[in-house]
Amino acid sequence: MRHGLSDMLLDVRILGLLLLALAAWGEDWPQWRGPSLNGISGETGLPLHWSTTENIAWKLEMPGRSGATPIIWGNRIFLNVAEGDDLELWCVDKAKGTVIWKKRLAAGNYKINKQNMSSPSPVTDGKNVWAITGTGVLKGFDFDGNELWMRDIQKDYGKFGLNWGYASSPLLYEDSLYVQVLHGTHTHDGSYILRIDKKTGKTVWRVVRPTDAVRESPDAYTTPALLRYGDRVEVVITGGDCITAHDPATGKEVWRGTGFNPDKHENYRVVASPVVYDDVVYAPTRVRPLIAFRGGGQGDVSQSHKLWSFANGPDVPTPVTDGKYFYTVNDHGIMWCLDARTGAEIWGGQRIKPAVYSSSPVLADGRIYLTNEDGLTTVVKAGPRFEVLAQNDLDDYTLSSPAISEGRIYLRTGKFLWAIGGR
Repeated sequence: MRHGLSDMLLDVRILGLLLLALAAWGEDWPQWRGPSLNGISGETGLPLHWSTTENIAWKLEMPGRSGATPIIWGNRIFLNVAEGDDLELWCVDKAKGTVIWKKRLAAGNYKINKQNMSSPSPVTDGKNVWAITGTGVLKGFDFDGNELWMRDIQKDYGKFGLNWGYASSPLLYEDSLYVQVLHGTHTHDGSYILRIDKKTGKTVWRVVRPTDAVRESPDAYTTPALLRYGDRVEVVITGGDCITAHDPATGKEVWRGTGFNPDKHENYRVVASPVVYDDVVYAPTRVRPLIAFRGGGQGDVSQSHKLWSFANGPDVPTPVTDGKYFYTVNDHGIMWCLDARTGAEIWGGQRIKPAVYSSSPVLADGRIYLTNEDGLTTVVKAGPRFEVLAQNDLDDYTLSSPAISEGRIYLRTGKFLWAIGGR
């Protein structure tokens, strides 16, 4: 009996150690909005304070600015990089902060307004990595840097017609990449969505996405989201004065919501991407209105599945939610916290450091990390009471959103990729 009890106690201790090890194990950041595609990390013990000289594990010099977020798997960090005329994919050692390899994606980089042609973030499944440029060149590589295949989207389907250059990141789901091209300012060609086989690079389907938006309003710089509920999975696209959900297998439109631009303004291009949590999709537009829809609809869901709308949405930063609280910051650093299910204001109109905000907030360790274009990250306590916990200045131009992995925050500024904190 004692022997059996001792064995049982040993098993409990081992189980406890395994659970502790799992809790301490860091997450990867395989797509632009992280492991759950919603800007949330489950990691704890993250750094609260840092500066250019404090709490920095390493920094890697960058040749210039980019809106692309670092993508992380294991000990690899992948970066879409603009260097002069060239666009490159870099693979960086996460532990050391050194470059493992660089691969040329395309020539033809150029700057337009804030961004250049390196704005789309790569995606990875842990074996291979894919990157698209703002010029429409899409390539796949293995982790050793061997090129798997290459596509030129503009060559295949016509010139992009966005006013400020192409910037959407691909969505990776199962065996395919989903690529959106929503445009209209400089083209009469229709907007469309592609499903591309991740192994071969071949198009599985291409569907036209109709819109009655005018002038610049068909343009969208958003990234597709993934909505799961019940036994259904849908690819969600926003832009062109509407939100649409599509069957991943066929591309067929399942439902559509409107009401984002009732006055038909000609400049309602969309930058902030849709956010999904559980069965709710939160769809920003050009500030107002941000609309929340519940999943499960068919056809026109503009009223039937609309949960709430909000008149103080963002323009550029994509919001974040944990399903209970919904957090958004506008381009000038004014924050709101809403009830995620009802849209009721929990707190609002709270100003953090005045500046321009293009980076999207991330939610982790009970905190919201928000970085402005000056490179200052404000850390706000998550929850029903507004409280600024810290302000951390890297003093460098920043468009990219933070990525989190194994206790560190990876933040890309114009001059450096910074590894903040560490285990």
